[in-house]
Amino acid sequence: MNFKEQFLQQEFVPLLEQLSDNEVGLWGVLSPQGMIEHMSDSFGYAYGRLQYTRLVTPPEQLEGYRAFVLSEKPFKENTKNALMPAEPPPLRHGSMTEAIEELRREIRAFADFYAAHPGHKELNAFFGELNYDEQVHLLHKHALHHLRQFNLD
Repeated sequence: MNFKEQFLQQEFVPLLEQLSDNEVGLWGVLSPQGMIEHMSDSFGYAYGRLQYTRLVTPPEQLEGYRAFVLSEKPFKENTKNALMPAEPPPLRHGSMTEAIEELRREIRAFADFYAAHPGHKELNAFFGELNYDEQVHLLHKHALHHLRQFNLD
């Protein structure tokens, strides 16, 4: 297991457990629980429980987007997600504890899925088809972005 896999599977959730419901991010509109639910969805998309129906990145820009996402350059603060509404969606869970448990399940399901389907590629709406290693890289980068947002880095 590389350090990014280890971080996602063993270190990410304990860091999130340090958050309280009322903390405000350094940028963005997501609450702590909203961010955790958003990360659960990100894992769901990465293994196909949730699925993007199309690529939103223009084909002529895809190579540049992929080069960025597979680099070590972090996402910028306030990076806009064209698929997210300006206002955060309603929370799905009654508590942060429930949201964190969902995230734990999604991380486990992601790892289990790729263990059973090692050659699988899943469509990412911004970066195209990504294999397991590329998904891990993206999820790690995404996790670090949100940890910075809530001053947990």
